[in-house]
Amino acid sequence: MQGVLSGSLVIAVVIGVGYVIGRRGHLGAQGREVLTKLAFHVASPALLFTTLARADLSVVFSSRLLVTALSTAAVAGVFVAVGVVRRWGVGRTTIGALCSSYVNSGNLGIPIAVYVLGDASLVAPVLLFQLVGVTPVALTILDLSTAGEKQPLWRRLLTPLRNPIAVGSLAGVAVSAAGIEIPGPVWDPVTLIGNMAVPAVLLAFGISLRGSTLPLRGGDRGVVLLAVALKAVGQPLAAWALAVGVFGLRGAHLLDVVVTSALPAAQNLFTYASSYRVGEKLAREAILVSTVLSVPVLVVVAALLG
Repeated sequence: MQGVLSGSLVIAVVIGVGYVIGRRGHLGAQGREVLTKLAFHVASPALLFTTLARADLSVVFSSRLLVTALSTAAVAGVFVAVGVVRRWGVGRTTIGALCSSYVNSGNLGIPIAVYVLGDASLVAPVLLFQLVGVTPVALTILDLSTAGEKQPLWRRLLTPLRNPIAVGSLAGVAVSAAGIEIPGPVWDPVTLIGNMAVPAVLLAFGISLRGSTLPLRGGDRGVVLLAVALKAVGQPLAAWALAVGVFGLRGAHLLDVVVTSALPAAQNLFTYASSYRVGEKLAREAILVSTVLSVPVLVVVAALLG
């Protein structure tokens, strides 16, 4: 429970600082946009590279990763199906599907893994799956859906290699797989740049709250509610059902996968939405509401399975 509360408090404080900065106009009218571009094009790729370059890729073959992958696909598939029926558009549906299934495995997942699960490495399977699998696919869809129909085929096929987030992730995996040891004079500045990613994302998110209406109001209410319901309730239930019914997980292993699945939507989803200028209100509100709801959900999960 301490990890749930401390992780949530850290996020709330930094978002609050961003809100105050936005209210006072310290960064000017373009402050949020600059922070978003900094996170998307520079800091986040550096963070993902350093995270994955020294990761243990053997976690890719773990049963916990399979539970994560299947539960992610299940809830995202539900959102996509509804989005297709309701004709929400490719970009908006993609952002909503991410908000329904892409968990905050970094700045909230790590402290929760330490304080609730007792081991920070337990969040690695989720982190790797999202960074290497979900992120490149989702951003490629966003790239193609916003680029128009006149791009040649070869350029479309190379879309993942032109996205900084995907490039950073794939480069980190390649370094880890090859066992390359990066010298300190190269590693240290990349790490320093990567450390800006989470604060920049949270500050930009806080700035975006200035002047915005209360969540769950307006035309996006139904879309946000669906994304939040799938994220806060649907994904942990799907993970529990798969872990128990399909993979036979019990005890600590069961707690691991359900807790990580119950994490809220990641703040970097707002960065993606802002960068592609699609579903920004949906991402902002789904992240905010799911983060608030995650506290009682995680407490209940820890109490029932811990």
